[in-house]
Amino acid sequence: MSASNLRYPIMGIILLLSVGSAQSQQKVLSLKEAEQTALNNYASIKAKANQLNASKASFNETKSEQLPDFNLSAQQDYGTVNGSTGPLYGYKGVAVASSGPALANQNYNAGFGSLYSSSINWDFFSFGKAREKTKVQGAVVALDETDLVQEQFQHQVRVASTYLNLLVAQQLYKAQQDNLDRTIQIQTVVVARVKSGLNPGVDSSLANAEVSNARIALTNAQQTVQDQSNLLSQYLGLPHQGFVLDSIFVTKAPPQPNAAPGIQIDQHPELRFYRSRIGVSDEAAKYYSTFALPTFSLFGVYQGRGSGFKTDYGANNLDDYSSSYGAGANPTRYNYLLGVGVIWNFTNVFRTHYQVQSQKFTSDQLHNDYDLVSQRLQDESQLADIRIATSLKNFNEAPVEVKAASDAYNQKTALYKNGLSNIVDLTQALFVLNRAEVDRDIVSNNVWQAVLSKAAATGDMNVFMNNF
Repeated sequence: MSASNLRYPIMGIILLLSVGSAQSQQKVLSLKEAEQTALNNYASIKAKANQLNASKASFNETKSEQLPDFNLSAQQDYGTVNGSTGPLYGYKGVAVASSGPALANQNYNAGFGSLYSSSINWDFFSFGKAREKTKVQGAVVALDETDLVQEQFQHQVRVASTYLNLLVAQQLYKAQQDNLDRTIQIQTVVVARVKSGLNPGVDSSLANAEVSNARIALTNAQQTVQDQSNLLSQYLGLPHQGFVLDSIFVTKAPPQPNAAPGIQIDQHPELRFYRSRIGVSDEAAKYYSTFALPTFSLFGVYQGRGSGFKTDYGANNLDDYSSSYGAGANPTRYNYLLGVGVIWNFTNVFRTHYQVQSQKFTSDQLHNDYDLVSQRLQDESQLADIRIATSLKNFNEAPVEVKAASDAYNQKTALYKNGLSNIVDLTQALFVLNRAEVDRDIVSNNVWQAVLSKAAATGDMNVFMNNF
C-alpha cells in the first residue's frame, strides 16, 4: 500500500482516538444530577414558584383588608356657599361639609375655602365575610403549592423517561455501528472471493446493499440520539449538547422492581392538586353566601375648615366675605363626627342564592374530575405491574437470543468463507444478530421504564430512584 493510501486510515484512527479521549474526559451525567438540574432550571417550575409567591402576597394583602380604613385629606377650593346648615358624612369618604346659611335668593359671592380632615371607617361585623375571603385566598395558596409540587413531580418523570430514551438511543447507535462494521467485514470477504472467482458477482452486489442499509440505519440511529439529546437539554434548561449517561440502565435490571410505594394513592401529587381545586371552590361558595348579609360599620371624622366668608355673612350683610387666598386657606373651625352604620342590600339575598348554587355545581364538577384522575392512576398502576412482569421476562430471555444469534452468525461466516454457504444465509444471520443486539439493549431499558411508570402512577418517585 502506498504512503498516500496509508494516510487516510491513520487519520481516521487518530480521529477516533481523539473522540474517545474527549468522551472519556466528559463527566457522566447521573440521573439524580439530571433531575436536580431540571428542577433548578426548568422555566415552567420557576413560573409555578412565582405564581405561588404571588398567591402568598395576595393572601397577606387579604388579611390586611380587615384593618380599618384610615384616610387623610386636604383640599382648597374656590366657590359659592349657597346651601343649608348642618353636618354631613359621606359613607367611606371624606366629604364632610359645614355649609353657610340658607339665603332667600341665589348669589355668586365667592371666596376661598379649605378642608383638612382625617377619617376612619371599620366594618367591624359582617357575618364572617372578611374571614371567609381570607380562607378563600388561603385555599388559593394551597392550590398553587400543590400545583408546584405536581409540576415538579411530573417534570421528574419527564426527565427520567427522556434520560432512559436517550440512553437506549445511544446504545442502539452503538449496535448499528457494530452492525455496519460487520457488514463492511463481510463486504471485504465477499469482494475478495468474487474477484478470485470463488463466488458469483451478485454476492458483491448483495454485500454492497447490506453496507448501504447498515449506513442508513446508523444515520437514523444518530438522528434519534440528537432528537433525544435536544429534548433532554430542554428539560434540563441547558443549551443543546451531547451527554454521557450512566450505563447502569442498560446493563442490569432494577434490584427492586416491585417495591411498594411509600404513600397512599390519595397522596399522589396530581390528586392533591385536584383536591385543592375542590377546596378553593368550596371556600368560594361559603364566601359568596356572606354577600346576602348586612355589614356593620364604625366611622369617625375629624376636620378643620377655613373660609373666606365671615361670621356676619348672611341675609343682612352679604358683603362680609373676602376673596383672598389666605383668608380661606387658614382653618378657623373644627368639627368631629362619630357614628355607627349598617348597609344591607336586601336584593343580594336572591342574587347570592344563585351565585352559591353555581359555585356548588362547580365543586361537583371538580369532584368528577378528581374521580376520573383517581381511576386513571389506579389503572395505570395496575398496568405498570403487568409491564414490569413482562419486561423482566424479556430481560431474562434477551441473553439467550444474543448468544444463539452470535453463534449462528459466526457459523455462517465460517461456512461462507469456506464456500459451504451462500450470501443469503450469511446476510440473514447478520440480520438476526443485529436484531438480537437491539432487543438486548431495549429490554433492560424497558424494565426501568416500567418501574418509572409505576412511580408515576403511584406518585412516589422513590419507587424508581431507590433502585440505583
